[in-house]
Amino acid sequence: MRTKLAVAGLTLALSIGGIALAPATSAVTGSSVARAATATVPSFFAGGTWMLYQSNGPVVTLNLTQDGSGQLYGSASCCGSVVGTIEYGAAVDGTSISFTIAWSNGSRGRYTGSLGADRRLSGFTFDLNNPSSQATWSTSRVF
Repeated sequence: MRTKLAVAGLTLALSIGGIALAPATSAVTGSSVARAATATVPSFFAGGTWMLYQSNGPVVTLNLTQDGSGQLYGSASCCGSVVGTIEYGAAVDGTSISFTIAWSNGSRGRYTGSLGADRRLSGFTFDLNNPSSQATWSTSRVF
């Protein structure tokens, strides 16, 4: 009992001082530490060529490479002659995906989404230069 009180007191003192300390039980089991470490690991691979279908009509073809940390690189095409490049900061994180496409027509599309139970991606997009231009999107590919 005295040990638990001492640990609780130390935890409180360190918390107040700005240092976080995990509860003693997680140190023993390690399970919450393992769960926290895997929460940001990509749970799917978004590399390759695939299409996303926007609710406002356009079909975007993506040609992506994904590295081990989940960063995305590549290109996109849409609507005949409009091409784009995936900008820095694109990532797969757990079951989420986000990227921005710098289009040759001057627009910059921000895409965010997540992996559904059906293993397909869906989400929301808008033009960073014209935020009122918005749509939802989805894929037919299973990831």
